[in-house]
Amino acid sequence: MVPEAEVRDVLVELQRLRARVPLLSGALAASTDGLVLAHDTPGVEAEGVAALTAAALGVSIRMTDATGRGGFRELLVRGDSGYIATYAAGSSAVLTLLAEDRINVGRLHLEGRRAGARIGELVDAALPRTERPVTAAPPRPATAPGRTLPQRPT
Repeated sequence: MVPEAEVRDVLVELQRLRARVPLLSGALAASTDGLVLAHDTPGVEAEGVAALTAAALGVSIRMTDATGRGGFRELLVRGDSGYIATYAAGSSAVLTLLAEDRINVGRLHLEGRRAGARIGELVDAALPRTERPVTAAPPRPATAPGRTLPQRPT
């Protein structure tokens, strides 16, 4: 999977993100198939959140495809006590953020998108070409507006 050095870099990015956005209560990077890459999620079972993220990602990909909205970029869920936001992170990973209800959602999106792009660069650069998903497009610069995850076969 992802080498240990890059996993440490991903964890550092998650910790920096939580330091920049005080109302984040957790941050998790996972592969698109639900395996935890790195997490900073006190009091939350990271493996369970990663698995649920993969399930939500599958539904989101199908929804964007069925409605002609293009590839998956992000998902926001609001509960009584806060938000769960998931962002595409390169071609083979996702970033899931847990936030308190009082968070500025615009700031959440701004910081989540930036961190997702950075984590995507780290993960995509670490994966040998032979391990990359067959359906993944070649990596684009982090500033590319149409950066999406590969489509899952149905």
